[in-house]
Amino acid sequence: MSMPFIPVASPLKQYQAHKHAIDEAISRVLLSGRYILGDEVAGFEREFAGYLGAQHCVAVANGTEALCLALKACGIRAGDEVITVSHTAVATVAAIELIGAVPVFVDIDPVSRCMDHTLIEKVISSRTRAILPVHIYGQPARMHEICEIANKYGLTVVEDCAQACGARISNKKVGTFGHAAAFSFYPTKNLGAIGDGGCVVTDSLEISEKLRALREYGWKERYISSEKGMNSRLDEIQAAILRVKLSFLDEDNARRRTIAERYSHAVDNLSIIPPYPLPDTEHVMHLYVVVCSARGSLQEFLKERGIGTALHYPRAVHQQGAYEGRIRGSDSLPVTEKLYERILSLPMYPELLDTEVEKICIALAEWCSSQ
Repeated sequence: MSMPFIPVASPLKQYQAHKHAIDEAISRVLLSGRYILGDEVAGFEREFAGYLGAQHCVAVANGTEALCLALKACGIRAGDEVITVSHTAVATVAAIELIGAVPVFVDIDPVSRCMDHTLIEKVISSRTRAILPVHIYGQPARMHEICEIANKYGLTVVEDCAQACGARISNKKVGTFGHAAAFSFYPTKNLGAIGDGGCVVTDSLEISEKLRALREYGWKERYISSEKGMNSRLDEIQAAILRVKLSFLDEDNARRRTIAERYSHAVDNLSIIPPYPLPDTEHVMHLYVVVCSARGSLQEFLKERGIGTALHYPRAVHQQGAYEGRIRGSDSLPVTEKLYERILSLPMYPELLDTEVEKICIALAEWCSSQ
């Protein structure tokens, strides 16, 4: 009899954990007869803004479009340069280019794996208009320092919070530091829909009003486009599901941190380097990513024991065919490139059973002792 396989992520288990409440929420929407931009979306926008401590939340169709719309609403236009990182999901860079703006890369800090703020000023040009830091894996970037640089040069800051829902610096949640912030509700995220979803948060009434127009064809008055917009609407069913899951987010994030602590205690830092949350930050462990020089050996060892792993990501953005050799800064990313040779993601989701976590910890310790 084969042993049960432990996947890296399991949206199904999250649905099963909250099945009754989610089913009720879906039924409520179906019976309401209102399926787009109704009470559920408005309720979620209000509740999520309140959770973050932000003034406004505008729900959209997905995280990539959240980034596009956040940049556009902040006045970023075709030809403007946006400083970001190559260590991210392709969506970050795709969003910049989808609005005609120009990405510029800086390297990452080896400990946080987020944007190295000390490198930002070196790439600022006369065309630079924004900085787009990514809170990768659930670790907050150094937002105080990034915002200080942005203020010095009069730049816009848009946060990519796709992987960091609920993360904090001191007592302030990510997504509330910049001019706007984009979130993704892809099913595997800490706050995941059962389908696509995203939102933009901001403290600016002007930006929020711009966002509401842009997400629906530029309408301020129905059917009258006052500017060029698009169709990027979160549907009522996904909003209802997210309202259910939002009430469990802090509890789920705490469980992720507990699992991460157990993993970290199981590894030998000489063989496997665990993530190290920055002081005064609360990492939400969207992904638990280790650094291991013998990654292939570790991956195969875990696979033989029924433990799934993944690469987040197989290549940095600047190493991928669509972007290779054409983005400024791509030739100055030694920390990023070294990291991509050694990263490996372990199973991480709040529904992991204690017995499964123990199995993974034992396997990690066994592999470390064999090195």
